[in-house]
Amino acid sequence: MSHSGSQAAAFFRDVSRSRVVWFVRDDDGSPTRLAADGTRSLPFWSTSARAQRAAKIWGNGLRVESLSLDTWRDRKMPDCARDGLKIGINWSGPRLIGWDFTPQGVLNRLAVAG
Repeated sequence: MSHSGSQAAAFFRDVSRSRVVWFVRDDDGSPTRLAADGTRSLPFWSTSARAQRAAKIWGNGLRVESLSLDTWRDRKMPDCARDGLKIGINWSGPRLIGWDFTPQGVLNRLAVAG
C-alpha cells in the first residue's frame, strides 16, 4: 500500500473509533489546495497530532480544531459537496500531500469502516 493509501486507511479507522475529525484554520477559515484540474480540496485529519503537524508545516498562525463525526458528516460534508470541494484525508509529509475524495466517497468509506 502506498504512503497516501496507508494514511487514508488510518483516517477511516481512527475516525470510526474516536468519532472526531480534526482540521486547521485561522480567523479567515481553513486552507484549501487547488489541484491541476481546478478542483479545491479541504483537508481533515484523524488525530489532533496529525493536524498539529500540518498546522506547524503551513504556519501562518493556523490552529487545530475538531468536530464530532456526526456534525462533520451531517453538516460539513453537505456544505463541501454543495461548494464542489473534495476532501483531503490525513495529508502528511513536508508538502502535506495525500488522497482526496468526493464528500460522498468519504461518507461511503466511513460507512464501510464503521
